[in-house]
Amino acid sequence: MVAKKTQNKHEKKGEELIRLNKYLAMCGVASRRKADELIKEGRVSVNGEVITQLGVKINPNKDKVEVDGKPVKPEEKLVYIVLNKPKDCITTVKDEKGRRTVLDFVKVKQRIFPVGRLDRNTTGVLLLTNDGELAYRLMHPKYKVEKAYKVAIDKPIKPEDIEKLKRGIMLDGRKTEACDVYILPNSENKELGITIREGRYRQIRRMFERLGYKVRKLHRVSFGGITVSGMKRGEWRFLTEKEIKKLKRLVGLE
Repeated sequence: MVAKKTQNKHEKKGEELIRLNKYLAMCGVASRRKADELIKEGRVSVNGEVITQLGVKINPNKDKVEVDGKPVKPEEKLVYIVLNKPKDCITTVKDEKGRRTVLDFVKVKQRIFPVGRLDRNTTGVLLLTNDGELAYRLMHPKYKVEKAYKVAIDKPIKPEDIEKLKRGIMLDGRKTEACDVYILPNSENKELGITIREGRYRQIRRMFERLGYKVRKLHRVSFGGITVSGMKRGEWRFLTEKEIKKLKRLVGLE
């Protein structure tokens, strides 16, 4: 395999190698997790050879990396954005069905991507960046970054079910981590605040469904302390230096 030969040749010269998925993240193509998907789909090539094996290392100073036939290089300017995501909007860079995506709202010259994912009809805080390493860490369960939500359900919740949510719910054969749950005032026990420290597929909706409740509305209030206070749906802004440093501290990058 060419990539393997390239790796051995570079190792003999004592040059620094990095994983291909990390390099793609540095280039602002996608997070490391998403970059692995691109590699497995055969969309990434190194020095003209398509790579489908994960874990391949490259020399960023010499190897030519392409995604979908287009050369990629590390982003010179890193950008950090928060969008107040509206309903009926897909959290992806591009949608094959032509549906509205979050990038239809955020127009910058840098190639950015969402940090994690919100369901089509979930609203609120969505971070976007071209900083692949930060995005990777913010999504990694190891760092337990807090994500707070406001949830509206179809009927009053029982006190015992609140305790079950707090302790964890079995999803896909594995219990969710302990989380913070409380009833919002003047809501007839139908609106709750919940803070989780992991991010499984449709986690909050599925947790309530397991207990017999249907989620009517779901709004992410904050992600790692970043909020969309004062912003209308569909509005976005750049993060402040203070906010960027805060996120980096949360995941050991400061």
